[in-house]
Amino acid sequence: MRPLWYRNAVIYQVDPSLFRDADGDGWGDLRGITERLDYVRSLGATCIWLMPIYTSPFKDGGYDVSDHLAIDPRFGDFADMVGLLEKAEELGIHVLVELVVQHTSDQHPWFQQARRDRNSPYRDYYVWADEPHETEVKPIFPTVEDSVWTWDEVAQQYYRHCFYRHEPDLNHANPKVREEMYRIMAFWLRLGVSGFRVDAAPYMIERAKAADPREDGHWLLDDMREFVAMRRPEAVLLGEVDVEPEVYSQYFGEGDRMTLLLDFWVNNHLFLALARSEAEPLTRALEEQPQPPEHAQYALWLRNHDELDLERLTEDEREEVMQAFAPEENMRAYHRGIRRRLAPMLGGDERRIAMVHSILFSLPGTPILRYGEEIGMGEDLSRPERLAVRTPMQWSDGPNAGYSQGDPQRFPAPVIDDGPFSYREVNAYAHTLRDDSLLKRTSEMVRMRLSLREIGFGTCRPARVDCKHVLALRYDNGSSVLMLANLSDHEVEVTVEEDDLHDLVDILDDVEYPRPKGRPLVVQLRGYGYRWMRRKEELFG
Repeated sequence: MRPLWYRNAVIYQVDPSLFRDADGDGWGDLRGITERLDYVRSLGATCIWLMPIYTSPFKDGGYDVSDHLAIDPRFGDFADMVGLLEKAEELGIHVLVELVVQHTSDQHPWFQQARRDRNSPYRDYYVWADEPHETEVKPIFPTVEDSVWTWDEVAQQYYRHCFYRHEPDLNHANPKVREEMYRIMAFWLRLGVSGFRVDAAPYMIERAKAADPREDGHWLLDDMREFVAMRRPEAVLLGEVDVEPEVYSQYFGEGDRMTLLLDFWVNNHLFLALARSEAEPLTRALEEQPQPPEHAQYALWLRNHDELDLERLTEDEREEVMQAFAPEENMRAYHRGIRRRLAPMLGGDERRIAMVHSILFSLPGTPILRYGEEIGMGEDLSRPERLAVRTPMQWSDGPNAGYSQGDPQRFPAPVIDDGPFSYREVNAYAHTLRDDSLLKRTSEMVRMRLSLREIGFGTCRPARVDCKHVLALRYDNGSSVLMLANLSDHEVEVTVEEDDLHDLVDILDDVEYPRPKGRPLVVQLRGYGYRWMRRKEELFG
């Protein structure tokens, strides 16, 4: 495996409980994922990111872990995990798993022993106080939890929790906690995973700083990266780091800390650009954020398993996006985000959804596609909080959307069975029957994206054009690629004000266009159209 495989990769995010149930017990499982890896590979993805598979009460989608070294029986066993890893390796697919060590479930044996005995060695695995006090961390879910402190009758103290009260914070100021984290990482690396998505990284840093203020606690990332590199040099750390862009450098280091950072800054400004049908917010965000070090980069996505968190926007900008894509209160979450899938936000318009996908795959960094986005799945707003976007994969129009042959009463979430986004209307099988389907268009984008060496290893900057509705990015790496997307619903003619870009031909587009002509180059784009172009002489370079 190439050490820098992530530089030119496409990640497919899978929720194991909701992807496919192979044994008929109602829960998605590892065997179900393994049986659908050919689908993932046919899409073009080169890596899957598995959401939590560990033993858990599942009060928070598995992020409330009660045993980091065990697979929850609902997903299968270690033989099933090995089978998945072996099939993935055969297909050239990397596998990332979650590293959820900022907190545990309150059912974790560590916490149960800690709360029973103040003298237990596990007591200091968590953060305790005799009285609640102000901290620099605030509740992550302010409409659900009004404090980061909860009284525990057994412990006779308050324990801290940035997330839900059933997820007490681990104390990374305690070296024994860090040792436990490394045991967990070593175990999964030995099993063969290609790295970790590091959950809630800034809150781990906050506790590390309490033990040693050196580098504001970011020394922990140095240690984590060194630990991984010594055991599996090509493995990556994908950090969930929702902070201001000027702080990104502390998480990247010199390319020796986080390998990839989830780019909330660009994600937020992409949706602001979509709300305005203007490229400026996105091009500004790309120009304002720091360049990553040589061996690190950003990871980009459209929607993930959480709310669309818009905290990187100003209050006015946030409301502008809300009005465009979540006009009803039931569509919003935590006073900061949107709890909808991409397709319903865009009115189910496949032209517009495909255009937005073309932007994802044209941005500098590693794109992440959440399961179901490739077919335009919807959400279930009757489910609370972030669960609205966590529904079973819609494979076909058969019983239970082809997700399971089990009893629907036992499913972790009901299938979407009514409305324009029901499984009878939106499913993977139906998309395979149409040459112009969103699935096929997305697959074309993924494959073309992976074939362009300019994106994986070249430099990117916004190209100069004379139309505010058009996002224009150019990549250079010995050759040049120009990528255009029309954010408006009407046809435009755009002049490309780049003196050296001429004699271009399409390598990917939404429809067949006349070849662009002139100096400067004049290009046609239909409403929500997209075009990727190369110089004719470089077409087979």
